[in-house]
Amino acid sequence: MSFGAAFLRGVLEQHLPAAATGLAVSLSGGADSACLLTALKQLGARSVRGLPVRALHIDHALQPLSSAFRAACAALCRDLDAPLTVITAAVRWEGVSIEAAARDARYRALSRELKPGECLLTAHHAEDQAETLLLQLLRGAGLKGLSAMPMCRTFGRGWHVRPLLEVARRELRAFGEEHRIASLEDPMNYDPKFDRSFLRTQLWPQIEGRWRGAAAALSRTARHLAEAQELLDQAAAVQVRRLRDGEALSVAGLRCLPELEQLNTLRHWLSCAAVTPPSTARLTEALRQVLSAGADRLPAIVWGPYALRRYRARLFVTPAAKLVVGAPRDWFLEPGACLELGPGLGRLRWVEQKGGLDASRLPDRLSVRQRRGGEALRIGRGARTQSVQHLCQYRGVLPWMRDALPMVYAGEELIAVADLWQDARWCVPEGAPGFGCVWEDPPNLA
Repeated sequence: MSFGAAFLRGVLEQHLPAAATGLAVSLSGGADSACLLTALKQLGARSVRGLPVRALHIDHALQPLSSAFRAACAALCRDLDAPLTVITAAVRWEGVSIEAAARDARYRALSRELKPGECLLTAHHAEDQAETLLLQLLRGAGLKGLSAMPMCRTFGRGWHVRPLLEVARRELRAFGEEHRIASLEDPMNYDPKFDRSFLRTQLWPQIEGRWRGAAAALSRTARHLAEAQELLDQAAAVQVRRLRDGEALSVAGLRCLPELEQLNTLRHWLSCAAVTPPSTARLTEALRQVLSAGADRLPAIVWGPYALRRYRARLFVTPAAKLVVGAPRDWFLEPGACLELGPGLGRLRWVEQKGGLDASRLPDRLSVRQRRGGEALRIGRGARTQSVQHLCQYRGVLPWMRDALPMVYAGEELIAVADLWQDARWCVPEGAPGFGCVWEDPPNLA
């Protein structure tokens, strides 16, 4: 069946998630996305499963034709009676290619715009899929990269669906000519200084001239690779469930796996945490350090914004930058008084608490500071004084989270560490009314 409204309905009925609430077409102003939106609107008011249809246009303002593309999208949506949302998304490309930076900015903007349960539809076709596979091969990608673009994946608060992956570009263009669909050509698509454009303009005509149907064959290869990757993901998911220890993985359990299975399990665990794994070489070295370091060591392997850290035979994935309380801040001792600690750290709040801190012996203005080392508390009447470091070790507070502990001071006297410990020397008798500190929305400490 050639491309058209009936073909599109069949693909979408097969691949749309059951929980889909709407369809949002990413409209560039080019021919491919214009054909996709036109065919979708030809299905009539009920569309697919009666889902509402709208269009989204991302304007990067990177070239003089940006306004023309925006106008073309507006004209098409008026003709089709389709709601259109235009989103401006600035592009910053320090350290990466402008095409990669624009793609990342575009998908970030689309993700933010997508409504709960809505499906983003993009017009990637068979040649796009073939180009992606070839580019990934030239970059030395692994199996996941060679799986190229999936037909459907979770995205933002909904899904990203590519219903045209098995449609040839010539079929789309024939549909566009038949229905006289107006569109513009992006000159960046034919500028050979960009990798994909070079492949499309310089190499692809020769490949297709020698091997007719190359796009369909390469798309089929990508699908086979995706199926192989799915099998690996299923096997890794079993191991992740077996080795999971709270938010961490058991290091002892990882050690029992063959090396290749260790890597596969670790990649899947990171992906489930929405963390992009490092390169294979970096991941292999990370595993070596994690598994071979002595029991008293705290190995940390950093890549980009993430880090793998080991503590007490558990492996954690964390932000590369540690959370810290930062500069000292004043906090007034009065019921309900709240102190915001900063991003990811939550807030402190005073509440009335029996056996809590004795307000009559404390100044009205206290100070919240970062841990410096050497602090100590007496957490029970008649108990000996213990260092905060010892208390953290006993409680299992993760070493890289200890600088995130809010230390509450009266002058130069440490009286509490958030709501974890209070110094009994500054507390009222048991059962008497006093003050307690509550740490709201704290980070995960253990």
